[in-house]
Amino acid sequence: MPLSNIASLFGRSPIKPIKEHMATAHEASADLVPFFEALMQGDLATAEQVQQRISASENRADDIKKDLRLHLPDSLFMPVSRSDLLELLHAQDEVANTAQDIAGLATGRKMEIPQQLQPLMKTFVDSAVAASAQALLAINELDELLESGFAGREVDIAQRMTEELDELERKSDKLEVEVRAALFKIEKELPPVDVIFLYRVIDWIGDLADRAHSVGNRLQLLLAR
Repeated sequence: MPLSNIASLFGRSPIKPIKEHMATAHEASADLVPFFEALMQGDLATAEQVQQRISASENRADDIKKDLRLHLPDSLFMPVSRSDLLELLHAQDEVANTAQDIAGLATGRKMEIPQQLQPLMKTFVDSAVAASAQALLAINELDELLESGFAGREVDIAQRMTEELDELERKSDKLEVEVRAALFKIEKELPPVDVIFLYRVIDWIGDLADRAHSVGNRLQLLLAR
C-alpha cells in the first residue's frame, strides 16, 4: 500500500495543507509584480488594492499554518518527522510574511520608485517572485516523494528543482547588488529618508528570494534523511 494511503489510515495527512500553505504564500509573493507595476506608474490606489490582496493571502497562510500545527500529531506514519515538517512550514510562512512586509512598507510610505531604477527594479522583483514560484513547484512534488518512499526518480526530479532554485537565488543576489549600486549613484538627488526606505525595500526583496531558497533547503534536508 502506498505510504500516503497508510498515513491516511492513522489520521489526516499533513501534505495537502503543506502544499496549500505554500500555494497561498506564493500568491502573496506573486502579487508583488502588479504591486510594483502600480507603484512605478504612480497609481497608489491600485497599489493599495494589491497590498490588501497580499495581506489577505498572508492571513490565509497564517490560518492554514495554525490549523496544521493544531492537528499535526506527535507521531507521523511517514518517512518524515513532525519537526521537519514544522521547519518546512516555518520556511514557507516567511515567504508570505516577507511579501506582506514589502507591500506594507511601500504602501505606508507612499513610495515612489525613481525612473532610473524602474527597469532594473522590475527585473529584480520578477526574479524574487520566480524563486517563490520554483519553491512552490518543488513542494508540489511532496505527494510523489511520499509515494516513492523518498527514493528513485522522484527524488532526482525534486533535487533538480531545488538546484534550479539555487540558481534563481544566486541571480536574485546579483540583481540586488546591481539595484543597490544604481540607487547609490542617484541617492544624492533624492530625499534622504526616501533613500533609507528604498534600501530597506531592496533588502526585503532580496530576502524574499532567500526565504524561497530556504524552502528548497528544508526540502533537501527531507530528501537527505
